Amino acid sequence: MDTKALRQKILDLAIHGKLVPQDPNDEPASVLLERIKAEKERLIKEGKIKRSKKSAKTSDTPHYPYLLPKGWKWCKLEDIVSFGGGKTPSMDNKEYWDNGKHLWVTSKDMKCSHITNSLMKITDKALVGMTLYEKGTLLVVTRSGILRHTLPLSILEKPATVNQDLKTISPHIQELSEYLYVIIKANEHIILKEYHKDGTTVDSIDFDKFRCLPIPLAPIAEQKRIIAETKNWLSLIDQIEQGKADLQTTIKQTKSKILDLAIHGKLVPQDPNDEPAVELLKRINPNFTPRDNGHYTQLPDGWCECQLENIVKYEQPQAYIVKSTDYDDRYLTPVLTAGKSFIIGYTNEIEGIYQNTPCIIFDDFTTDSKLVDFPFKVKSSAMKILRVADSIEIEYVAMFMNITRLIGDTHKRYWISEYSKLCIPIPPKEEQKRITNAVNVMFEKLDTIMENL
Repeated sequence: MDTKALRQKILDLAIHGKLVPQDPNDEPASVLLERIKAEKERLIKEGKIKRSKKSAKTSDTPHYPYLLPKGWKWCKLEDIVSFGGGKTPSMDNKEYWDNGKHLWVTSKDMKCSHITNSLMKITDKALVGMTLYEKGTLLVVTRSGILRHTLPLSILEKPATVNQDLKTISPHIQELSEYLYVIIKANEHIILKEYHKDGTTVDSIDFDKFRCLPIPLAPIAEQKRIIAETKNWLSLIDQIEQGKADLQTTIKQTKSKILDLAIHGKLVPQDPNDEPAVELLKRINPNFTPRDNGHYTQLPDGWCECQLENIVKYEQPQAYIVKSTDYDDRYLTPVLTAGKSFIIGYTNEIEGIYQNTPCIIFDDFTTDSKLVDFPFKVKSSAMKILRVADSIEIEYVAMFMNITRLIGDTHKRYWISEYSKLCIPIPPKEEQKRITNAVNVMFEKLDTIMENL
């Protein structure tokens, strides 16, 4: 289930007046707009807000994107709210920060719909040069790399100040806060695409455009129904997403357990007719001496423990390192690196392509490894190419390396000389095949479940 698309559909229905039924007895939005205008004039008169200048983006005959239900009214965001911003008090002045008690919200705090706390707080002395925004104020991130894909938006549950990367949106009538949250989130994809500010070093929102965001204003009674229904649906979607995340975690744990059983001889039954592993290890190295199973106790009969270096040869990848970073999906040869972004692009280089596959690609900084069965080039010398002896199933060795990690500093470089001393339990050749076949069947089923979540 595509919960992101479902979430957007709920919000789209809400702003089109199709999520809850209209009630002809509701006070129309035109009356609400008059109340908002009156409240705005009162706030200006009392000096609490300033009269805003007509936006450069404002048109006398604005175009609105769709027809609204009866009783609704189009307006611009700037017609019904006032805007504000913030700054960062000097970090060098401890009197501004030590034992601070006033919330100072930054983009790092904008991870939920309602803000109740902040990572950093300022003191009364710092507050003198700041604006303390009241509960119900909306906060939006307008300057951050996250704006490439997400528009962080939150509502204050407590008074707070903000830094310069945030703008505040204060409705002239505070009960509009939750409704405006729905409207802005529903338009998130439009804002990120059409209001993106070009020509800046950091991704940002063109706030002159944002001020003029068209607002489909529903009657206040219907707004309350929309908010309640939206929260109900989004709560259900949250539960689905949490269940999905829990199941993904369970699948990962299940895979790890399957591999653990596999390398301990507990995944498939043994066959006493299989040639013992010690015999194939002696064919690889006539001088091979079996270990005492000190690392893998109670191994099944026919199994044998050896060091990884007894069955694996390591190749330095210098000859296969890609020279150009001009990657293009139209090219044929993949360029490999470590981590989730295994294939980082494709190159048109025709020299130095590694062809002797299958092999295992190993990263000596993170100890990530992957089985590769196609020609490739690598990004850096931190990648190593591991060749496995012909009498050993390479898929079995790849399984072992996927669940085996050296313990130590995450920034440490794990030299092959260290990794090669790892002990690996080796089953008979035929059992290696049965193990890899069983694991592949199980993983295929788990992957199908994962893909359909």
